[in-house]
Amino acid sequence: MSTHPAKPSMRDSLVAAAFQLFLERGYEQTTIDDIVKTAGVGRRSFFRYFPSKEDVVFPDHEQSLADMTEFLAASEDTDDPLVRVCEATRLVMRMYAENPTFSVQRYRLTREVTGLRTYELSVVWRYEKTLGDYLRTRFADRRDGTLRANVVAAAVVAAHNHALRHWLRSGGEGDPLAEVDRALTFVRETWSPDAAAPVEGDDDVVVVITKRSTPMWRVVREVESSLGES
Repeated sequence: MSTHPAKPSMRDSLVAAAFQLFLERGYEQTTIDDIVKTAGVGRRSFFRYFPSKEDVVFPDHEQSLADMTEFLAASEDTDDPLVRVCEATRLVMRMYAENPTFSVQRYRLTREVTGLRTYELSVVWRYEKTLGDYLRTRFADRRDGTLRANVVAAAVVAAHNHALRHWLRSGGEGDPLAEVDRALTFVRETWSPDAAAPVEGDDDVVVVITKRSTPMWRVVREVESSLGES
């Protein structure tokens, strides 16, 4: 009994047709009419899946954002929030890794088209906001909760994007998940609760008592003398 590969969905056919034309003609020179003609469907079918031509370049991000949101919502109170957002970010990298050829083609296309880079930045912002919303809830009892949530979310996204760009520039060679794990380990080590804790005895504290009118150069000299640096 012979088996046949599953027929691509209409959505996948539209994406494939769009990228075929983008590579052959260029993004700006390709119209939605060109895409639907190549895919063998009507304009109504295109807009059923994609609100605009830009959206067909990023067909997987809506689902990826939904998966990330669901993953974070399923967190337990005992989960380390920093570890959780790093794990959530790995979901995005796995999405890219599932289709390296497409991911590399999209990366090269977005480097060439200014409008697509702007669109991509808006997608990145939505990922960062999703992580930040989760962290603000988890850090709500901290005095610096909002600041910490925003900075950590930005750091996690920056680490992910650093690893992603490195992998894409290589043409999709190597293990992207290993790349992102190394970058996220740096973030965890930097922002873990113990990361900023000073080690007792590492630093000396020098108190200098002087008159308000004392010149600053003399104050500096007194400090240096106390530290044995004069």
